[in-house]
Amino acid sequence: MDESFPVFVVLAAALAAFIWNRIRYDVVALLALLVLVLVRVIPASEAFMGFGHPAVITVAAALVLSRGFQHSGLVSLLARRVLRTGRFTTVQVLLLALVVALFSAFMNNVGALALLMPVALRLARKHGTRPSSLLMPLAFGSLLGGLLTLIGTPPNIIVSAYRAEHMGAGFGMFSYLPVGGGVALVGIVFLGLLGWRFIPKRKARRAADELFDAGDYVSELEVTGESAAAGWTLEELRRAFGEPVPLLMVLREGTRIAGNSFEGRIRKGDVLVVAARPVDLQELAAKGGFKVGGEKFEERLEGVEELGIAEAVVRPESALVGRSAEEMRLLDRHGVHLLAVAREGSRLEQRLKEIRFRSGDVLLLRGDTSQMPERLAELGCLPLVSRGLLVGRPRRLVLSVVVFALAVATILLGWLSAPVALMLAAAVNVLVGVLPVREVYEAVDWPVIVLLGALIPVGQALENTGGAKLVADGLLAIGGRWPPAVTLVLLFVFTMLLSNIINNAAAALLMAPVGFGLSQGFGVSADPFLMTVAVSSSCAFLTPIGHQSNTLVMGPGGYRFGDYWRTGLPLSLLVTAAAIVLILRVWPM
Repeated sequence: MDESFPVFVVLAAALAAFIWNRIRYDVVALLALLVLVLVRVIPASEAFMGFGHPAVITVAAALVLSRGFQHSGLVSLLARRVLRTGRFTTVQVLLLALVVALFSAFMNNVGALALLMPVALRLARKHGTRPSSLLMPLAFGSLLGGLLTLIGTPPNIIVSAYRAEHMGAGFGMFSYLPVGGGVALVGIVFLGLLGWRFIPKRKARRAADELFDAGDYVSELEVTGESAAAGWTLEELRRAFGEPVPLLMVLREGTRIAGNSFEGRIRKGDVLVVAARPVDLQELAAKGGFKVGGEKFEERLEGVEELGIAEAVVRPESALVGRSAEEMRLLDRHGVHLLAVAREGSRLEQRLKEIRFRSGDVLLLRGDTSQMPERLAELGCLPLVSRGLLVGRPRRLVLSVVVFALAVATILLGWLSAPVALMLAAAVNVLVGVLPVREVYEAVDWPVIVLLGALIPVGQALENTGGAKLVADGLLAIGGRWPPAVTLVLLFVFTMLLSNIINNAAAALLMAPVGFGLSQGFGVSADPFLMTVAVSSSCAFLTPIGHQSNTLVMGPGGYRFGDYWRTGLPLSLLVTAAAIVLILRVWPM
């Protein structure tokens, strides 16, 4: 049996699991690694060496630096300027895509998108623009921006590390800029002038900030002399209702008592301000014998804001995915109460405790305002409309920029390698107070780190067993009768399609050896082939599952699965043409 056969079998199973999308990608990658260890393709002593690989260290350091930029206020300072843009959708899309691309060049793609998404929603509300016209271009812009620098996206770091192992030196910090900059510029101009026009306009869909009107959920329950709940504790009311009571506040003799601090017993004359759907409200009123108030008071809604009603989108790696609010015990464990769920732009009407969350769902949550950001981070959710921009401090802003500039300078001058320089910069950010120590580990996207650490040995096994050469020979057989440039196009398209169904880092890890093998088969420079793998791995514009950025805008934008290719297909074709022309010009064979 060929040595590469077990590798191909495991990779095929992993690819199927990636497409199935029921098991998180980092778990799939770890299982693939362990299976290859068990069948003795990968030596047990080398199983976890990938976690110390320079690419893994560089990605982790870049993520920490990304959070430092966010804390310094630099990103927020620039983001505010976007809100001043005009009412024309073309201008809005161009500016949003350009700004998010610049952010993504130096920070995590998802982090950049998370900062600009609330800005885009406010912009849409301010000028009456459809959020769907802004959010997909914003997500695509975050991917295009990652093409600009070494730390812009994991595939760039992976390909650079592969080049260092096989050619003695990796790509530099700005080696990607001539190609990536041109591709990003072409893509952003397309998105601004034409791309947003291809996105379906569904009148039934509502803006993300209109999905949930707090007034629709806030009602008053008056405790009368005939109320069964008079004299009950909240725990007794909870047992009667069958689930946590969505209590916002208690009005008692002119005094407002926050629901999360209310103790004692419910009295006659109390007014319970609750946030619940009409069907749940009626059930709660019936169980407790309350009189339902018919009016909505502005002062009540102000109280709601103080108590923290927020909208958030579920990230793909969130612990919520595939589980229900009841299973997660959101109120008991995390201190937040689920009020409503929206999916693909529409509110779900089924019982909340029966809903199993999906990535991209938009949640309406109630909790303590001061603790809400931390709670959302615990749950793996990104805040939307109610999110305020981080102000930051001038001193931290200057420090973060200076520290990063010095790190880049040491890399460009060859004094330090990228992993060491960036990790040192991350450590300095913590020491000088730019980033709190407690947020360092929160800043790291651990599923991506596990994915990289697990798949690096798998990719090496593909190469060592001759599997990468077999794939390269297959591509050579198809395109060998034509110039190498044609095979370069095939490699770009194949890798790009792969990145639309699996994580972009996984695509880069698997295809870098194939690209290198193709260059050896043609007897030409490996640089254009490796650059092709790097760029194409980050061009996942056809599906919502190809990249987290695409997934995160699905709910707030009200998109369906098939909406992405309408804008993504012409963008992919345009990017392919631009990238091949620039690669052949900048990195000749």
